[in-house]
Amino acid sequence: MKTHGINGVSPFSALIDACWRESYTLQRFLKDIIAGITVGIIAIPLAMALAIASGVPPQYGLYTSAIAGIVIAVTGGSRYSVSGPTAAFVVILYPVSQQFGLSGLLIATLMSGAFLVIMGLARFGRLIEYIPISVTLGFTSGIGITIATMQIKDFFGLTLDVPEHYIDKVVALASAMPTISWADTLIASVTLAVLVLWPRLQLRIPGHLPALLAGTAVMALLSWFGYSVATIGSKFHYLMPDGSSGQGIPPIIPQFVLPWNIPDISGKTFTLNWDTISALLPAAFSMAMLGAIESLLCAVVLDGMTGKKHHSNGELIGQGLGNLTAPFFGGITATAAIARSAANVRAGASSPISAIVHSILVIMALLVLSPALSYLPLAAMSSLLLLVAWNMSEAHKVIDILRRAPKDDIIVMLLCMSLTVLFDMVIAITVGIVLASLLFMRRIARMTRLTEMTTESTPDRLVMRVSGPLFFAAAERIFNELTLRIENQRVIILLWDAVPVLDAGGLSAFQRFIDILPEGTELINCDIPYQPLKTLARAGIKPIRGKLAFYSSMEEALMAGSGIPN
Repeated sequence: MKTHGINGVSPFSALIDACWRESYTLQRFLKDIIAGITVGIIAIPLAMALAIASGVPPQYGLYTSAIAGIVIAVTGGSRYSVSGPTAAFVVILYPVSQQFGLSGLLIATLMSGAFLVIMGLARFGRLIEYIPISVTLGFTSGIGITIATMQIKDFFGLTLDVPEHYIDKVVALASAMPTISWADTLIASVTLAVLVLWPRLQLRIPGHLPALLAGTAVMALLSWFGYSVATIGSKFHYLMPDGSSGQGIPPIIPQFVLPWNIPDISGKTFTLNWDTISALLPAAFSMAMLGAIESLLCAVVLDGMTGKKHHSNGELIGQGLGNLTAPFFGGITATAAIARSAANVRAGASSPISAIVHSILVIMALLVLSPALSYLPLAAMSSLLLLVAWNMSEAHKVIDILRRAPKDDIIVMLLCMSLTVLFDMVIAITVGIVLASLLFMRRIARMTRLTEMTTESTPDRLVMRVSGPLFFAAAERIFNELTLRIENQRVIILLWDAVPVLDAGGLSAFQRFIDILPEGTELINCDIPYQPLKTLARAGIKPIRGKLAFYSSMEEALMAGSGIPN
């Protein structure tokens, strides 16, 4: 069965490959169920923690995993990816939710979904290959630092209003340390210790649930002695469709709702007009860019783990459709989560069915476990995100680059990291890619060299070879160097066999060199590869008797330069 889809992009590509083109057996189905349950156990607490970190109540993170998780699994291009709220988005979503409320965040998610679909249809999926690792590592590490900083307040139970800018945030957190709550700190520390030590037990059960249970047990013990600790139930409340209210998480499945009709805490609905859409546009584009990068990086990692290949453009369309659908059920921005997807592979997943099972488990948790989830302490949730931030920072890779990488890559990585922390991800990626490109061009330009073939040169004949691309960053230097050596030369033979590329800048420098040739000096060019030869021909460069000549081989050029007729 072949599916060409829209503009040559196949929808449902991963699902078709895994469950239609390959034999989908009962054994594979059972493996997918086990993997889906395993990932669901991880996703439930993380989805709530990430929603809280994004500035919205925890149930909206669960709605995201439930709805976007299913839609992206069905329509995406990576068979093992598990999608939902991710830590990378927190630094973008939190300012949007604070400024525009939940409705504004959902509308920005809708817009980002449209951007992602357009990217997929425009076949932008392979462009991820052009983002250097120094840039991706820089902004992901910067995001990890920012998320970790945001968790300090709940980890230590500090009393403060967190400022918007990073430097102010650090100063405010330091000033608030005298308000530390030892109860919250103990709960967070126990939770974090279990998370860190659990993998050493080498059990198949993920450590997220045991860690939260340990933190909750400590909270119960502290409550027995009269200590008060902030929980999901004490901080968040909800309003049911019948008008009744409650604390914590509502025990209902996601309900269809128009995102712009959700009232804020004051009861006002979002004003949807050109001004508000324009204000949300930069954030929506940032979400789309980050979603594209995260999902495609995740797919590449999974390809390396499994030996399978993803459909990059299909994955972008699937991510876009998921973000177009989820906001109508209260879901915030979603993308493929590398940690959950890797756990999905290690648990034995074989198709997108495992991601669907993970989403079904999240829905069941909403219906059955909502009262219990309301007792989770916020300090324990902060520990989850601290570990996520640490993993996201990839400190071992940062250290490796600092020790072994070229200086240019180190500069780009540190700049992207700093800009992400101090400003935002879009500025960091834009500046990082531009700087990395400029430094790369400088590096390539230095590789272009002009060398004399001394065995072929004579007192009145200079034979030179150009090695490397003759592009705008190198050509001017090469021909200036050649200009200094042409005095008193009757013939200059230029060997082009090691010139792979000639661009407009190189062509312009070549033409200027021809114009300044001294009277009586002839430039003979030979062995020109296809691309430079095609560029010269399109520019109308033709032989000039006694001044400019072209030959196909070095032998012919030497004979012509010696006055021997060919």
